[in-house]
Amino acid sequence: MADAPQIPDEAETRARWGAFAWTAENAAKAKAVIARYPAGRQRSAVMPLLDLAQRQVGAETQTQGWLPVPVIEFVAAQLDMPFMRAYEVASFYTMYNLVPVGRYHVQVCGTTPCLLRGSDDVMAACKNRGMIKGKTTPDGLFTLTEVECMGTCTNAPMVQINDDNYEDLDFDRMAAILDALAAGETPKAGTQIPGRHTSEPEGGPTTLKEMVKANHDYRKEW
Repeated sequence: MADAPQIPDEAETRARWGAFAWTAENAAKAKAVIARYPAGRQRSAVMPLLDLAQRQVGAETQTQGWLPVPVIEFVAAQLDMPFMRAYEVASFYTMYNLVPVGRYHVQVCGTTPCLLRGSDDVMAACKNRGMIKGKTTPDGLFTLTEVECMGTCTNAPMVQINDDNYEDLDFDRMAAILDALAAGETPKAGTQIPGRHTSEPEGGPTTLKEMVKANHDYRKEW
């Protein structure tokens, strides 16, 4: 595929990441995660440890992070599992990046509900900023990926940027989010429709209004 990301050169990757090891803080976190599982079942910790490793790489590179092969090998060795078993996990879930990404990994949902609700406009806003699917912008700020359903169909169209979802988007709302990120700001996550709460109907509830009001009042008290 023309928009497929390019796998980094192996020699360069091993030269940079071959000596990967946990920071003291992450070593403690990894130990705590492994301790959740019974003896002999440590391999069950592979997903959280891969995520932790990706975040450490991200912290070192000022990006969202990715998983170089030597880093996956490190995690596999700690869990006493074959490298390929860990790689199978890393290559199956889109939460793991197998190639370098920018500071903000923009994942646009292109599945049917989002498509019908305007994901093409969301993608157009990304491309208007010079983004290309599967590529990172020259300034290292944004990486654009089209992904399958991320379970926010009620608030379609949506994108996930690093750890946050942005929902109920159109061209202008998406452009505003990208502008804010580029300016070093933190845009509001979740629905972008003013006054809408999570996935409630636009304009507010149509049934059980008193119960909903009581719940909102309770939340305000806390």
